[in-house]
Amino acid sequence: MTTVVPTSEEDPSLAVVRFTAELSWADAGPEVAQGQVNRLCLEAQECMIQNRWLDLASLMLTSADVIFSKASEKDLECAYTVICNLVNKPESLDQVHEMAELIATKVAHQLSDKHVLRLKILFNLYNLLKNPYSQFFVYMKALNLAVSGEVAEYVVPSFKKMDNFLREWNLGVKDQRDLFLTVANILKDSKSSAKDSFNFLVKYLETFSGGDASTVAEAKEEAVHAIIEFVKAPDMFQGDLLDMPAIAQLEKDAVYALEYQLLKIFLTQRLDAYLDFHSSNSDFLESYGLVHEDCVAKMRLISLVDLGNSGSGQIPYSLIKDTLQIEENEVEPWVVKAITAKLIDCRIDQINQVVLVSRCTERVFGLHEWESLRSKLVTWRGNIANVISTIQANKITEDGTQAVQGVTTR
Repeated sequence: MTTVVPTSEEDPSLAVVRFTAELSWADAGPEVAQGQVNRLCLEAQECMIQNRWLDLASLMLTSADVIFSKASEKDLECAYTVICNLVNKPESLDQVHEMAELIATKVAHQLSDKHVLRLKILFNLYNLLKNPYSQFFVYMKALNLAVSGEVAEYVVPSFKKMDNFLREWNLGVKDQRDLFLTVANILKDSKSSAKDSFNFLVKYLETFSGGDASTVAEAKEEAVHAIIEFVKAPDMFQGDLLDMPAIAQLEKDAVYALEYQLLKIFLTQRLDAYLDFHSSNSDFLESYGLVHEDCVAKMRLISLVDLGNSGSGQIPYSLIKDTLQIEENEVEPWVVKAITAKLIDCRIDQINQVVLVSRCTERVFGLHEWESLRSKLVTWRGNIANVISTIQANKITEDGTQAVQGVTTR
């Protein structure tokens, strides 16, 4: 197999054109092949002389596409490295973007083989680009290729840099939606962190805030998906989902009102409300793959948190027993589960049969919670001011006493 080795005697682009042409026309016989190779090389030279870099890229990609299944990965990587570097030739960012679109689309469109190599080529192209929107276009092509080629594990690590990407790309709302939804689906399908997938889905839904009713309606199915994922997750207990327009629209929806009602139970109500809902809608819950026992366990933890937030800081065992609908000897194990899940900080007073709560997780954090936090901060600031005043007063008294003692001594 011939390997592309650029030398000082021939431009790297011409070397790639010659290599790909020879390989793609090899089966046509020497006479036909040589004529076609010469024709393509001459056409490539004309493109270079006239600075028609987009035409040159198109020419090179056509031949490279033909040999993709024939050439070795080493040869292909070398050839595509030269092709990708053509984006450094034009001075116009518009031309660079047009070339990036052409290369990325060509590389991503064939899904028969060498998926990992195609991803490698796309990320090489990404690193050569300076225009943020061109980078975003190539990145999205890489994500879609990773999905269709079933090689998502190669793109998942890049999601950790998403905050940096967003600052650099400065995307519009539509592009943000495409990005967040694609990432959420990749994480879900690749069995990665369910919480990470859920967080990107929430980011997607947040982009509909401030939109008109017809626009927000586009997010109905994904809003339902977010609700079910939240209810299923054994380690998610709080969120501001109810305040999102994309989810709030479901409250009176003819199709999805039950889904909204279910979410409201898990965010604002207790176990008894869920059990009533289940008794009337067990088939509905089963249709989403929700396991009743898992839902009950989650609602018991949530109900315990609610008791901690609504009481005086002391929760009697009897109240926990009745609210969680458990036996008396199960009270302490459920409190321990809540502590382990970091939902509550407390002490268990076995003698007096009460749980002494010092902190509880807020199930939702809306306007009421912000006002409560503001009130606490004002109180803390006042207390600190009083402490400082007391310290200063004591210092003045102490200094005065020392002065008097000094005078007396003299």
